[in-house]
Amino acid sequence: MKNKALCQLPPMGWNSWNTFTENINEELILETVDVLKKEGFLEKGYEYIVIDDCWSEMDRDENGRLVPDPVKFPHGMKAVADAVHARGFKFGMYSCCGTRTCAGYPGSFEHEFEDARQFAEWGVDYLKYDNCFKVQHMDDETLYRRMHLALANSGRDIVFSACQWGTENVHEWIRTSGAHLFRSTEDINDSWFSIRDIALSQLDKMAYSGPGCHNDMDMLVAGMYGKGGNEYISAGGCSDEEYRTHFALWAMMNSPLMIGCDVRRINQTTKDLLLNEDLIAINQDPEYRAPFRVRCTSNGPEAFVLVKFLSGGETALGLFNFGDVPATVAVDFWDLGLPLSSEYSLRLYDCLNRTDAGMKKEFLKETVAAHGCRIYRCALTKTK
Repeated sequence: MKNKALCQLPPMGWNSWNTFTENINEELILETVDVLKKEGFLEKGYEYIVIDDCWSEMDRDENGRLVPDPVKFPHGMKAVADAVHARGFKFGMYSCCGTRTCAGYPGSFEHEFEDARQFAEWGVDYLKYDNCFKVQHMDDETLYRRMHLALANSGRDIVFSACQWGTENVHEWIRTSGAHLFRSTEDINDSWFSIRDIALSQLDKMAYSGPGCHNDMDMLVAGMYGKGGNEYISAGGCSDEEYRTHFALWAMMNSPLMIGCDVRRINQTTKDLLLNEDLIAINQDPEYRAPFRVRCTSNGPEAFVLVKFLSGGETALGLFNFGDVPATVAVDFWDLGLPLSSEYSLRLYDCLNRTDAGMKKEFLKETVAAHGCRIYRCALTKTK
């Protein structure tokens, strides 16, 4: 194990659940890895390949060990992990703090240390740890501490993703549990309403996320277009405008960026969005500062502004319109900390269109599409 802090920035990768649910196998995983590498996703930071629920047999073996489904994974999990590693990626798996996983497979309750050792033997780099089928009278804080201790003493560096759903005031105690990221919401689905509600639910919790422990707003649905693994996840799908807002919000709000679509069938619009290096850079900024919300009295109730200070003195500025019709969204630079009497203006770079957006002084006002956004990277520039 390495003597350095794990997961200082939000992890990026791909997870099998949103599109495939139980329909996973070794061939799918390796095809996905090959496409991600060929299309440049690894170069942009998408390094974790995570197999979600439904990978095991329904019962442990006679020694109490988890057993990969021999039909889905005929060569076993170590062989899959080795193949993923050989392609330059990191390998992730799934378990649960209860007696069963959410789909009814064996959970890790009272098996935490043996399961952690088994994951380490297989070469696992990331564990998504769900919250179903807990025994009565057991609090989440204790259960997640258990698995942290087990993973931290497994003999391998394993990122600990606590899929806790935002209950029991998780944001207040999760950093002390040893988790590297924590699910702060219920499951996302491929609908504008799910994206909107998740984002709004976390606006007052952004400051709880920090280096080494990230507020996980769930996997990305961008590019799914209503083709989820079950009826709940599919949910009708979103427009490209809504997917852009989704990805921009997750980037601005420091959420992990875990792709959930079938990348083997990805279209160019989705590929361009997920590989947008300007949005990724905002999410992966090394200073990792929490964003803050700015209010402007001229904005309607469905409009809001997020600001995130970046390294090098720059600022990320997001104008969002959650309404069903186009709206004017404004921000006064005074509220960013820039006095009206200063010698400075902001030079704006449009991160979605990837173009220079000129100089602005004192305020910015834009018309933003319904369910849309405008994202700028701003540099302080002396006004001549």
